[in-house]
Amino acid sequence: MTTTNAESLNVSDIFKKYRSQLKSYINKRVLSKEDGEDILQNVFYQLSKVDMLGNPIEQISSWLYSVTRNQIVDRSRKQKEVAMPYINSGSDSDSFLTEITETLLFDKDASPENEYLRSLVWKELELALNDLPVEQREIFELTELEGFSFKEISAVSGVAVNTLISRKRYAVLHLRECLRHLYTELLEG
Repeated sequence: MTTTNAESLNVSDIFKKYRSQLKSYINKRVLSKEDGEDILQNVFYQLSKVDMLGNPIEQISSWLYSVTRNQIVDRSRKQKEVAMPYINSGSDSDSFLTEITETLLFDKDASPENEYLRSLVWKELELALNDLPVEQREIFELTELEGFSFKEISAVSGVAVNTLISRKRYAVLHLRECLRHLYTELLEG
C-alpha cells in the first residue's frame, strides 16, 4: 500500500518544506509584509484543520497554492485601506488613468496642496468605483490596485479571461468618464 504525499508528512514538515516557496509567492502579490505573514499563517492554519488520515490531500503542493491564492483574493476583497494603485501604461485606454495616477498619486512632492489633490482624487475614484457593477469593480481593483493578472483571477474565480478583460474595459470606460472633469480641472486648468 502506498502512502500519499500528505500522509507521509505532518503539518510541521510541510511547513518547513513549503514555507519559503509560499512566502515568495505571496510577497509578489501582496504589498504589505504583515499581510503576507498573515496569509501564510492562515494557509497553514487551514492545513492544520485537515484530517490527513481520514481525508488525505493527494497533491499537497497544489492544495497549498490553491488555498494561498484564495487567501490573497479574500484579503484583497476585505481590505479597507487601499494601497496606491499601479496602473499599467501599456494600452491607450488606460493612459488617462495613468496620467492622473503618475501626476497626483505618485508625485513625491508632499506639499499640502498635493496632499489635498491626492485625497480629492482618491475620493472621486472611490465614488466612481462604487457606481460600477460589482463584477467590473472587482476586476478593476484586483488588476489595477492589487496587481493580479487576468489568468490568476480566472484560475481562482473560474471566469474566462476574455470575460474579465471585457469587464475591466467597461470599468475603465466608466472611470474615465467619471474622472474626466477632475482631470480637466486639475491637470489642464
